[in-house]
Amino acid sequence: MAERDRVYGVTELAAEFDLTPQALRFYEEKGLLAPQRAGGRRVFTYRDRARLMLILKFRRLGFSLEQIAEYLAHYRSGRPSAGQYRDGLRKIRARLTELERMQSEIAEVIGELKAMEADAERRLAACLPDDDPMQTVPTQKRNEPGVKRCCAE
Repeated sequence: MAERDRVYGVTELAAEFDLTPQALRFYEEKGLLAPQRAGGRRVFTYRDRARLMLILKFRRLGFSLEQIAEYLAHYRSGRPSAGQYRDGLRKIRARLTELERMQSEIAEVIGELKAMEADAERRLAACLPDDDPMQTVPTQKRNEPGVKRCCAE
């Protein structure tokens, strides 16, 4: 039997993509997959398998189910069109813009956390042992902002 003529059961297809049968049912309920019926059981074709690969790729890239459904609606026609490619390109560019914004925000947060970490390490190094409660911070450290007395454990 040719690979394109092969059919897959729910369990088999789910296992191949490390999904649960419920995940396949979910994609079916959302209209992203449309398995055939064979003797009362759902079977997926080579084309369904290819669609599932696209769905999972788009999900991994952060596209919403609605965006995936829109893309697959073009894909169903079997004839690619300039409109399909324009729509896809628009979605790709929007996602890239969103990820680049997030990347910038993450870089900013990492910078702030590293500064806080360095400050905390500096403050910890300025602490004196808590062996003698009468000890004070040396004069040169006493004037440092935020350092008032010995740190307590």
